[in-house]
Amino acid sequence: MTANKIHNIVIAIAMEAEAAPLIQHLALESVPDFFPATTPFLAYQGSHHQCNLTVITNGKDMVHGTGVDNVGTIPAALSTYLALSKLNSNSNNNSHSNSHTNTDNKTVDLLINAGTCGGFQKMGAQIGDVYLTTSVAHHDRRIPIPSFTDYGIGKIESAQVINLASSIQAKMGVCTTGNSLDAHDLDHFHMDQNQASVKDMEAAAIAWSCELHQTPHFGLKVVTDIVDGDKPTQEEFLENLHKAAESLQEALPKAIEYICGKGHDEL
Repeated sequence: MTANKIHNIVIAIAMEAEAAPLIQHLALESVPDFFPATTPFLAYQGSHHQCNLTVITNGKDMVHGTGVDNVGTIPAALSTYLALSKLNSNSNNNSHSNSHTNTDNKTVDLLINAGTCGGFQKMGAQIGDVYLTTSVAHHDRRIPIPSFTDYGIGKIESAQVINLASSIQAKMGVCTTGNSLDAHDLDHFHMDQNQASVKDMEAAAIAWSCELHQTPHFGLKVVTDIVDGDKPTQEEFLENLHKAAESLQEALPKAIEYICGKGHDEL
């Protein structure tokens, strides 16, 4: 894998507000039939700096009828798995080969999980900081049975991107994942155990789906709120979401331009 050059990238973003500035900036086109019609997920495709890009988002909640963004681990894992299955179909289903040569039949070289996150000021995080993940883990999958403990934490190493971090002036650290926006004392204990620099609601789930497909992956996250700060998380998040989305629009094209055409061992 490391000998191959990177030309086909998937960018997984949970919320539409996080993805919209990037989609507009890169003039990506909607692909209505990319996902099964029974799912709420959305896909956009195009190219940038000689790379084929597929941006996926989790769409809006239909099951509960709220219409809010599908945040959290379940939609993130499923949308990522389905996207990688579709895009890798030419290599995963050799017995069903066909004559199509569009982007649906190109193997994914890399997945970037882009989005917002909470940051830990004790680890040096500040509002607006861009982080690249070194690894991901769960802090709310607590299974106190010896043989299940490591599974519950679910730590997964990210692709090594130290050169990329230097190029785009990003910080690096562990991203810890949980299905709640807030955090109570037990969450904080396990986030500390994970040595987390940032916290989100999808990264570990997306990484799990990538591992099933043997697709290299890492997270690019912009800090919207300080987990160990004084402000209520939800207020700080909403206050900084628009600014963070704009920061993603700036950071992601730079990252793509650095990555495209390089081998994984050059990142």
